[in-house]
Amino acid sequence: MKEFSDQARAAIFFVLAVVIFLAWSHYFLPAPPPPSATSQKASQTSVATSPATARSPAAPAAPVSLAAIEASAESSVAVESSLYRVQISNHGGVIRNWQLEKYFDDQKPPQPLDLVNQETSNELGWPLSLVLNDPDLEAEANSALYQITPSSGTLKAPAKVTMQWSDGHLSVSKTLDFRDTYDAGVQASVLLDGKPIPFSLAWRGEFGDKDVYQVSQNASIFVFYSQGGKMNLLQYKSLGLPANRIVPFEQGGPMDFAGIEDQYFAAAFVPAGSDLALWHWTQWHHYVDNNQNASEPIAQIAVGSTNAVPFSGRLFVGPKDLGVLGAQQPSLEGLVNFGWTGVIAKPLLVCLQWLHRYIANWGWVIVVFTVLLNMILFPVKIYSFRSMRKMQVVAPEIKAIQDRYKKYSMRDPRKQKMNEEVMAVYSREKINPASGCLPVLPQILILIAFWRVLAYSIELRHEPWIGWIHDLSARDPYYVLPIAMALTTYLMQKLTPMPATVDPAQQRMMMFMPLLFVVFLFRYASGLTLYYFVSTLIQAAQQWYLNRSNPLPSRSKFKANRQ
Repeated sequence: MKEFSDQARAAIFFVLAVVIFLAWSHYFLPAPPPPSATSQKASQTSVATSPATARSPAAPAAPVSLAAIEASAESSVAVESSLYRVQISNHGGVIRNWQLEKYFDDQKPPQPLDLVNQETSNELGWPLSLVLNDPDLEAEANSALYQITPSSGTLKAPAKVTMQWSDGHLSVSKTLDFRDTYDAGVQASVLLDGKPIPFSLAWRGEFGDKDVYQVSQNASIFVFYSQGGKMNLLQYKSLGLPANRIVPFEQGGPMDFAGIEDQYFAAAFVPAGSDLALWHWTQWHHYVDNNQNASEPIAQIAVGSTNAVPFSGRLFVGPKDLGVLGAQQPSLEGLVNFGWTGVIAKPLLVCLQWLHRYIANWGWVIVVFTVLLNMILFPVKIYSFRSMRKMQVVAPEIKAIQDRYKKYSMRDPRKQKMNEEVMAVYSREKINPASGCLPVLPQILILIAFWRVLAYSIELRHEPWIGWIHDLSARDPYYVLPIAMALTTYLMQKLTPMPATVDPAQQRMMMFMPLLFVVFLFRYASGLTLYYFVSTLIQAAQQWYLNRSNPLPSRSKFKANRQ
């Protein structure tokens, strides 16, 4: 028999030693003692509170068993203040009503305006419901019965409401801290097996006052967000992924605040820190219209963090009133969208608010403001009128020059000679051709700015004037003001001196402009139509006075005065 070499004997000895050691350790060494209760609690706390642990590449720890927390029956609690009444349901831990005590709907008799739409929310979901990555967990969390503290009744602000639920696997906590202001503190967290997971808080089921939507229910709904102090607005058509708007689209962060709004009200989530992201999408609401099935897209939003951290911040739900919005930190004044006219619109609104201190009716405030504004602009109108008179005097000479060159095309170099001769006449008579536009330009700018004020300032909402005008923010129900405005505009054009050089076709077109104004103003706020009617009426009276006190001079008299 061949003997093993020294190297082979050493290898066999090492293998046998390892086998004997492993067998001895398995069958004869005592088992390690179980961990103490203190060490178990510390381990669970470390897993639950450390985001780094949740993202660690190490092997996952065993699921942590949490105590089940669930209410035995459905209940709700209400919180009231001088500004609002909010009803909170433990079924999903959501908001069922958010009524504003100082603003009313269009019912007969009027009721406090509820910014939560009951019909669509009952189908699509309620405000402060959760959005999770796992749809099964999301459905479970939004249908559970939370333990709510206080359990029921009506609370007076300031008040705090807490909601908790857990099935031993998924755990949710929400806290609402109300005060006698339009904003409330919001804290929320979601744990899965003791570890925080990403989530977001949604405002589902539409928002705002449906009675103000004249054409499309969604046309006045916007999703907004602010980044670096810059406000961004998204109409409902721009929500969600381009190919499928029902899929949430992450707008990205961090954001100063984000939310959803209609023409006069807004719901804004403001984070305590800077980590806030926004998701937006649409859902289809099905309803019956004229005994036929119909559907419409409803704007939906959710806010939260892209990391697995709790949400902490404030929720503003209230009117888009500059004073109220400016008191928020950060300021929410950008929600009153005056656009590029803000430099004019804001001073106009301040003037209107100042007049309202002394004149209770907003309609008469508009009338008085319009009279004062036209009086201030009257010197500019006088200057323009005198310039137009001069142009009327030289109009035959200008027309003779134009007739000599009318056979040449616009590209012909000789047309330049015509322009030089015309400008020489204007220079000789010291006429500024653009002076006739001076009073028109500020009026156009003010008209556009005033349209913004009346369209977005909540002060005129549901404010009456006289007789048939019950809401200055809504259109005239009988179109009396648009027709009256068209008549005064026609009268104004008939009284305004027009140079003979103006083409007759242009003159006829100018006569049809009042009809265009009527069509334009049919669907806009009666407060805007009131402003324009009073303004054109005053301007017509001013024009009549100027025509009567400054008749058209003869050519010879004009030359004598010039010499």
